[in-house]
Amino acid sequence: MIKVTDLHKHFGGFRAVDGASLEIATGSITGLVGPNGAGKTTLFNVIAGVLEPTSGVVMMDGEDITGLPPHELFHKGLLRTFQIAHEFSSMSCRENLMMVPGNQTGETLWKSWTQRGRIAEEEAALLKKADDVLDFLTISHLKDEKAGNLSGGQKKLLELGRTMMVDARVVFLDEVGAGVNRTLLNTIGDAILRLNEERGYTFCMIEHDMDFIGRLCDPVIVMAEGKVLAEGTIGEIKANDQVIEAYLGTGLKNKETAV
Repeated sequence: MIKVTDLHKHFGGFRAVDGASLEIATGSITGLVGPNGAGKTTLFNVIAGVLEPTSGVVMMDGEDITGLPPHELFHKGLLRTFQIAHEFSSMSCRENLMMVPGNQTGETLWKSWTQRGRIAEEEAALLKKADDVLDFLTISHLKDEKAGNLSGGQKKLLELGRTMMVDARVVFLDEVGAGVNRTLLNTIGDAILRLNEERGYTFCMIEHDMDFIGRLCDPVIVMAEGKVLAEGTIGEIKANDQVIEAYLGTGLKNKETAV
């Protein structure tokens, strides 16, 4: 699905991403881990078009998408979420979902006057889809609640729901578990697994909770100092001395602590 080759992103003399190369297989849930400052979020931002790379190539299904802006990638089915959820706080959960699909007839002033019947049909279909998404995520009881009133975990679920409104093909999740209690994190994990297994979504996620990564992800990619350090199953990653060194700055004697 995604192939990144020799990607660089420099900020002056600082090399946030420094020659990273990786592949995300279609239908996989790929984990991206590494110590703080490893370049994970910058890599996400470059792939998702938030930042332009200094050099390197990003391909999606054989198409060069390097440097394309987020709105173009959105229409190709590539979406990302953020560590801090970006909800529209004064709108209800249902309204947050209904506004996601692009090119709605009512967005054009002239058509909003002349095609009211078509707009009503579109809105009815969007309403049904939004309710189906909220049911899928087990938060239908919050459909009329303002998004700004939700807990951190509920906001993460709502953000995941946005990707379902446009049938995303590949979703980049940035620390979906940050600030989320264990019960809601399990609910989020269940939703990700179902989207992957039942609807064929491809995921790549940054996460520090290794238990969560171990439950969902295969393979797991480790970054350090802007580069890809290792790749493998969660078991292989936990047993990798280079990974332990990157996280702890120690060698074999602390392996048991690391895993």
